[in-house]
Amino acid sequence: MTLPPLSPGQWCLAVIAALCVGLAKGGFVGIGLFTIILMAEIAPARESTGLVLPLLICGDVFAVLMYRRHAQWKHIFRTLPVAMAGVVLGWIVMPRIPADSFRKVIGWILLTMIALQFLQRLRPNAFRGVLESRGFGWSMGAWSGFTTMLANAAGPVMTLYLLAVNLPKLEFVGTGAWFFLVINAFKVPFSWQLGLIGGTSLALNLVLVPAVLAGLMVGRRLIALVPQKQFEGILLVLAALASLRLVAG
Repeated sequence: MTLPPLSPGQWCLAVIAALCVGLAKGGFVGIGLFTIILMAEIAPARESTGLVLPLLICGDVFAVLMYRRHAQWKHIFRTLPVAMAGVVLGWIVMPRIPADSFRKVIGWILLTMIALQFLQRLRPNAFRGVLESRGFGWSMGAWSGFTTMLANAAGPVMTLYLLAVNLPKLEFVGTGAWFFLVINAFKVPFSWQLGLIGGTSLALNLVLVPAVLAGLMVGRRLIALVPQKQFEGILLVLAALASLRLVAG
């Protein structure tokens, strides 16, 4: 395995992206959108999804080890099967999207996810009436699987769902950790078949693992100290601006 020929600036972006993975898996979910945006600056948009996936799995493993006792499995079982179906649908659709349009596709997916996050913040009770319905869990799961296959952007969807079912902070992180570990591992053969994961991308991932772990440890400490809603609100605004840049091409 050989490392990709990155410039010093691209290496800086890659390290920051890996740190963002760790911070997101440590509890600051909104910052995970920056990983997608930064990696799309390092590699072509479609290939960047393959760069991100192993880093996400690495972060998921560490997060599960830290928060495994706090998972609420009924919410995982409610969303996971349809999320897998969404992954398969994304795998079918992905090759049919022209390469020169993929940055815009990722940008629009991210903007949709950000809009969902803002909706939840502005109208926190908007989903209270349908929380226990199977349709709500299924729709969130299916959309999570589809967006995570296309752009590794399911975090805001599951955040919306897990916040809507009113999980405490630790249960929120633990449930999300298990869900994403399973669904991201499920995506690996599909991404491999599409040629998005290979020796060069895995070599880069191995170099970036310490940054993921560092971000996770920082996130674990900060989640108890920093007002998360205000912090993620700022991040969402910045992510929206960066997503608009992707849409603009």
